[in-house]
Amino acid sequence: MKKLFRTLRSMRFGILLLVLIALCSVVGTVIPQGREIRWYAQNYPSFHGTILLLRLHRVFESWYFITLLVLLCLNLSLCSLIRIRNVVRAAHGETERAAGLPDTVFLNPEGMEKLRGYLEEKRCRSEKLGEITVYRRHGFGRYGSFITHLSILLTVVFGALALYTPVVTDQNCMPGESIFMSDGTEIHVQDFHITDETGRLDYQSHIQVTLPNGRRSEIAELRVNHPFSFGPYKVFQQSFGTAGSVTVTNIATGGKDDFVLTEQSALSADGITGIVYEMLYPDYIRDPSGNVTFITVTEGSYPNPIYQFEVISDGTFTPTLAEPGDELELAGLRFRFNTPVEFPGLRIKQVSQLFNALLIASFTLMIAGLYITFFYEPVLVKTDAKGYAVGGPKPEHMRIELGEAFRDYEQNAEEETT
Repeated sequence: MKKLFRTLRSMRFGILLLVLIALCSVVGTVIPQGREIRWYAQNYPSFHGTILLLRLHRVFESWYFITLLVLLCLNLSLCSLIRIRNVVRAAHGETERAAGLPDTVFLNPEGMEKLRGYLEEKRCRSEKLGEITVYRRHGFGRYGSFITHLSILLTVVFGALALYTPVVTDQNCMPGESIFMSDGTEIHVQDFHITDETGRLDYQSHIQVTLPNGRRSEIAELRVNHPFSFGPYKVFQQSFGTAGSVTVTNIATGGKDDFVLTEQSALSADGITGIVYEMLYPDYIRDPSGNVTFITVTEGSYPNPIYQFEVISDGTFTPTLAEPGDELELAGLRFRFNTPVEFPGLRIKQVSQLFNALLIASFTLMIAGLYITFFYEPVLVKTDAKGYAVGGPKPEHMRIELGEAFRDYEQNAEEETT
């Protein structure tokens, strides 16, 4: 049991946990998270089975990642408790221990007088024990390591709360439209495209977030694994799709409506005559006899899209195909089949502002702890009528400082005795 306890609180174990967490984070960054199983089968055909088996598509929700976080919190808690106990023990009676140090440097009377003045100028606190005076400097520095460990623990805890407690919403949004959250926040999708100008897969959106108080973000570029944060919201490029687009014009009046279609839909003025949109295919092959074979799977934008729909007239349903740009007139309506619309699927996380504030406070505390650790090294200087000695956890710097400042006043023990 003692061996297990020593392992759990050891620095080596803590470093191992940090390395494993970092590796999981790298995997979670390289492999897009939270996609449909079909997406991984299409994009990682050689090892998608391994990805799904090891839950590499949901690393941050996996049992092993959560276990690593819990073990790291336990390690940091034990380290912090033991460290603060050791610090308190070391601080208890340190003045008496410093007073018992033998002089390591002897100064003449003028040097001793200047040394006391020098230490007072450095705002060292003094405590007299008979003829011995102990000067204390940067006593708070011994708590720097404890503060650093505590801040790391708080960062992990508040980071986990920020990661696992947000309200998550997945929604598709057509370019030019907006998603409205329950608190009134508007997330506007300005545009989206699957490929760039060269045909390379890009999956890029441009969005703008407007908070309920009217504060508005700049137009932000959104990519896979490059989310955008504003206020309490973090928006991810989660998925994508391609929808059919049909413009219906009333021939007599000239009025028109645009319809973006993602599922089977009926378009009719009287509910009797019109069309039923069935499917949009990314590509097709037409043989010499006119038969069409649909291609249902493609990577990137639709290279040669074709609409499949049915014409409803006089109670009959006639299967029909159309390419973008084709038109059909039916019962006083003109149906124009447009270029398909590419749209993003967004994952929207709403994180508590309290957790964000606590996380920032933890980072600030960590910086303070590191600063105190490296720049507030605690030292004690014991002085008497003949010389001084430097003590403390890390006395080297003060020894060098005093040695350089009072070299001209030094004398050896034999001279002092005579």
